[in-house]
Amino acid sequence: MPKVLIVTNDFPPRRGGIQSFLHSLALGLPCDGVVVYAPAWPGAQEFDAELPFPVVRHRTSLMLPLPGVARRAREILAEHGCDTVLFGAAAPLGLLAPGLRRAGARRVVAITHGHEAGWAALPGARSLLRKIGDEVDVLTYLGGYFRVRLARAISPTAVAKLTRLAPGVDNQQFHPGAGGAAVRARLGIGADIPVVLCVSRLVPRKGQDTLIEAWPQVLAALSGKARPVLLIVGDGPYAPGLHRLARRHGVADSVIFTGSVPLAELPAYYDAGNVFSMPCRTRRGGLDVEGLGIVYLEASATGLPVIGGDSGGAPDAILPGETGYVVAGGDAGELAGRIVELLSDPGAAATMGEKGLAWVDQEWRWDLVSARLAGILG
Repeated sequence: MPKVLIVTNDFPPRRGGIQSFLHSLALGLPCDGVVVYAPAWPGAQEFDAELPFPVVRHRTSLMLPLPGVARRAREILAEHGCDTVLFGAAAPLGLLAPGLRRAGARRVVAITHGHEAGWAALPGARSLLRKIGDEVDVLTYLGGYFRVRLARAISPTAVAKLTRLAPGVDNQQFHPGAGGAAVRARLGIGADIPVVLCVSRLVPRKGQDTLIEAWPQVLAALSGKARPVLLIVGDGPYAPGLHRLARRHGVADSVIFTGSVPLAELPAYYDAGNVFSMPCRTRRGGLDVEGLGIVYLEASATGLPVIGGDSGGAPDAILPGETGYVVAGGDAGELAGRIVELLSDPGAAATMGEKGLAWVDQEWRWDLVSARLAGILG
């Protein structure tokens, strides 16, 4: 088995989808076969103490492909006897590949996410991405949308190295009955109240604003039934604006913002919902797109029908008409219609949830992802 050095800016305790992805990939490797080199972050010492493998922290919260980072990465490679390098995100740290190869790395793999699609659209960044593609042995992509975007920017030689690697779901944690009743009780939501759930960082691309804009239409359409609740889980710079938007639309009394919640409690929050929705949208002329949307798969694993936006690779995590629906990002009317449809027909919604649960079990389990990674690492 290879001894792998993971070089990444994205690693817990910093929160985010990429961080969770890299953390799970690392946990899927033999504990004596992986070392992580990652930035300093508040709470890192306590977090790292619980891990079964070593984590070397950079002295600052950001690592760039500069001489100091390059030198430290080479030192870690030699100190721990690593023969393989995995870049948690190809851009920009993948530019360190040639130096690490000269230092003894026999195989170099770089993972791409949504932001590399932005690099592919910008002339200067595109040339750097092309260089990274030429220097590594494998360049991974999340799904078909990103393969096309990447292939336009990199050389034919690098295109031949493209291999799919997408996140998975731990269905031992995310499953029906994961503790939703306790979450509802804590938040004062009755057992018979329909809940539309959104779990994500609060930033414009994720579409929480579209959910709030759609909410008056949802309430009006369901006025003769139990009044639903919109449950928004997560925190981020857009939070104050979303609170104002809820007040402006007169729905603040039926929108609950939980803020950030502990990772261990996330499955219970999913289990508290009836429908999951994150209507993400593409912004900044295609530079800001959704990579995949692991939250859709976590919701499916919990038995919820999902409504996602059409940004980037998000549709890859939904089987339209089977596990949920894909709506145009930013279209509050279409979103409201789909929410009302699912809340008005609990039987159909439950069937979608069951199909989603089965799909995750067949295609998206973490053990399957770990096996794919093992094949890529060689």
